[in-house]
Amino acid sequence: MQNTTTTARHNMYAVIHKGLRAMMGEALSAAGRCDWSDAADSGRTLAAVRELADFCASHLAHENEFVHPAMEARAPTTAMAATQEHVEHVAAIERLRTQMALIEALDPCVRTVAGEALYRELATFVGDNFLHMHDEETRHNAVLWATYSDAELQAIHQALVSSLSPDEMRQAMRWMLPNASHQERVELLGGMRGNAPAAVFDATMGMLRGLISAADWQKLILALQLETAAAA
Repeated sequence: MQNTTTTARHNMYAVIHKGLRAMMGEALSAAGRCDWSDAADSGRTLAAVRELADFCASHLAHENEFVHPAMEARAPTTAMAATQEHVEHVAAIERLRTQMALIEALDPCVRTVAGEALYRELATFVGDNFLHMHDEETRHNAVLWATYSDAELQAIHQALVSSLSPDEMRQAMRWMLPNASHQERVELLGGMRGNAPAAVFDATMGMLRGLISAADWQKLILALQLETAAAA
């Protein structure tokens, strides 16, 4: 099912998927250019891939807990295919972890073959996830929009967000905010400023400043009416 409405609906997938695609792309690029014989380069690359694996595992677990049950409650069987794909993704994540452990057990001078194998495994994982996310953004959203109001969808989304640990939230913001559109960025940060402690908002803005261009930063602080930050 493809959404054809011209009125924007609440899309809980949009921004987190932008962050995931960026994170996957950077990890895959790092693995592709890594000098596996260089211990420092290898260590940085493995850390990036492991961070991605952990984040993906957390992300699919949250979708299993909050999104799929909502779909099944009002449109039975519509989440079955994605649920099975999540099982396959968990297995793929474990293969990535196994391959990383193998690389770490090897002497750096003989890591190249295992490193290239990890790169190919990761490329397949990323490709599968890109197709999976497209299905969620089209078919899943069509189901959700047909069976839930925006207020109900926002409540489901908020329950999911509220379940995140502080570390999960920081990681999500680190990848979502710099890769979101200006309008999405303003909406996310506006909500955070209204609901989160000031220290959390300030820390997030400090993190973001180093991740976006000067032009995007100026546009953001003007939109948020942060005059003090604009003068800094």
